[in-house]
Amino acid sequence: MLRSLMRRLLRPVLRTLARLLFRIEVSAQAIDFHHPRLLVVANHQSFLDGLLLGLFLPINPVFVVHTTIARSWMFRILLSQVDYLAVDPASPMAMKKVIRLVESGRPVVIFPEGRITLTGSLMKVYDGPAFVAAKTGATVLPVRLDGAERSYFSRLSGLNRRQLFPKIRLTILPERHFPMPTGATAKLRRHQSGEAMRRLMQEMVVAARPADTLYGALCTAVATHGRRRRLLEDVKQVEYSYNDLLKMALILGRQIERLSAPGEHIGLLLPNLAPTVGLIFGLSARRRIPAMLNYTAGVEAMQAACTAAQVRTIVTSRAFVEQAKLADKLGALRAVRLVYLEDVRAAIGVADKLWLLLWALHFPRRFALPATPDEAAVVLFTSGSEGKPKGVVLAHRAILANIAQIRSVIDFSVHDKVLNALPVFHSFGLTAGTLLPILSGASLFLYPSPLHYRVIPELAYDRGCTVLFGTSTFLANYGKFAHPYDFYRLRYVVAGAEKLADSVRGLWFEKFGLRIFEGYGATETAPVLAVNTPMAYRTGTVGTLLPGIELQLQPVPGIDTGGILHVRGPNVMSGYLKADQPGILQPPVSDLGNGWYDTGDVVEVDADGFIRIVGRVKRFAKIAGEMISLEVVEKLANAASPGQHHAASSQPDASKGEALVLFTTDPALNREQLSTVARSSGAPELAVPRKICHLDALPLLGTGKIDYVTLKKMAEAA
Repeated sequence: MLRSLMRRLLRPVLRTLARLLFRIEVSAQAIDFHHPRLLVVANHQSFLDGLLLGLFLPINPVFVVHTTIARSWMFRILLSQVDYLAVDPASPMAMKKVIRLVESGRPVVIFPEGRITLTGSLMKVYDGPAFVAAKTGATVLPVRLDGAERSYFSRLSGLNRRQLFPKIRLTILPERHFPMPTGATAKLRRHQSGEAMRRLMQEMVVAARPADTLYGALCTAVATHGRRRRLLEDVKQVEYSYNDLLKMALILGRQIERLSAPGEHIGLLLPNLAPTVGLIFGLSARRRIPAMLNYTAGVEAMQAACTAAQVRTIVTSRAFVEQAKLADKLGALRAVRLVYLEDVRAAIGVADKLWLLLWALHFPRRFALPATPDEAAVVLFTSGSEGKPKGVVLAHRAILANIAQIRSVIDFSVHDKVLNALPVFHSFGLTAGTLLPILSGASLFLYPSPLHYRVIPELAYDRGCTVLFGTSTFLANYGKFAHPYDFYRLRYVVAGAEKLADSVRGLWFEKFGLRIFEGYGATETAPVLAVNTPMAYRTGTVGTLLPGIELQLQPVPGIDTGGILHVRGPNVMSGYLKADQPGILQPPVSDLGNGWYDTGDVVEVDADGFIRIVGRVKRFAKIAGEMISLEVVEKLANAASPGQHHAASSQPDASKGEALVLFTTDPALNREQLSTVARSSGAPELAVPRKICHLDALPLLGTGKIDYVTLKKMAEAA
């Protein structure tokens, strides 16, 4: 009785104190807390979590806590304000106690991770809480906590910047139900329940993200991690802090603003350097939209990109133009004005410097023009691997959603150092390789070219990099030239943009002891759709879909299994800009309706949600009425001649409709070898090309992808 009275007296006091100190923000939709069986699940960031949930949820729950916490005298004082059940997650009887508690009708709060995060990201999710929900039929109420990990009540240390009283958000998400899985054994059903809970916890990260713009997200990162934190280095070997990056964004944004209008597409023709990143954020702040031009493309492709996006001004650098030998290419462009960064810097006067030091740096958010998350943030261009490049308009919402989606499945932290040599005009290089580490507080080393195969492994070793992004082609060459110890610090090697060759996967595991995490995406999806992770990995697949993304498969005539992948989610583009209709945004078209994007890829999805890419619809040849995947042809060549490069195309054939043409760098590869591999692997005889063309090197785009447009022309001429 006395204890209950003390709780009623103390709770209003503690709630008011928490609101004042931590500026508690509770976000919730119309939630019904009056279910006969209610299970509240929350992420675990700090020792404050239970207290905050007890104070701000309109229920009187029982908290499931770890036995080690319950034994601590300090936390027994906090726990005295709530009802709790102490359990050991490792005990097989622990969840039975929780099941009985839920069935008794008392609301129950449980932390599926079982421990406070040590990384700031989602940790291992135990199967037990999900099995409790399935077994009892309880209504599951997800609650996401953000901000508490930066307090002194967390377990983060080292480079993590702590605050005495950080702002804390509680996001209460719509209720869920966990039906009992249909697995054949109890162990399998328990595992299936756990996987469903893990996906829910990941979805909570994405659903609870605040709406913002790129520049707004930068300001938040500066406030979170501190202006002095050094996070960015480039080939000039100068370390830049958040404050330095903010300076570049403010001053460059102010200068380019004078040469442009709000909503204008500004072409950026710049390499991976710190000022490039600063310029992207600066343009974003002043509602100018960076159009990331591919400087490795030909004049025709670059002109088509400028025409499609109505680019009238291109910002570049004289030093870069000279070094990359771009003068002739730029001279051939029509109806564009070139602005050189050297001239922009020279135009910065005393008034600009005083403005920066006395006002802008102190109030960076006031520099931004009003903008919404659904406005265009950047324009990227498709690689042109299958035709003319198209402008892909990505909103702030799409890019920031994709960053949140990636962070929900991979535990990037301030302790990581990312090595990114993928160009920022490439969606993978921009979102994952550049913006993700900067907005997450991880360190970043930018290198201007992925083609320096001997230099990049040495940089990874010298700078102690822990994360590396690349394509299969680039990773193959890094692995070939690297010393076995060059990648000793790497935690994650993530491959995307093209299919990961089995030979590359094997090389990295044998030589470096590293598992490559293959992913999949498209420029149109900002770009990542799926990726293998340490907690969800299956060889031969590109992983499972990121949280918040829906999929549907549309059948393809002539292809028995799988279908064309259509996706919908917050990371999908706003639309295309095409050269035939300059400046007109064309939303993605799909047979499934608005909001859906047709990837053009034929995929298979297994029972656990892992995606296997069969091939692109455009990369099938119809031979004697049969649909033959060109990727199957390339697999045969890779099996017959590992270590060499191969690509398949087709040419018209009067008798069979189409005929296969294989391009290879192996001068000894012949049809007999391919036929032998086909017979042993069960591939159809039709997949063995009759024509084999030997090349010194396959034509590549600047992104590292094979240039299939050029190969198609070569095949038709062969």
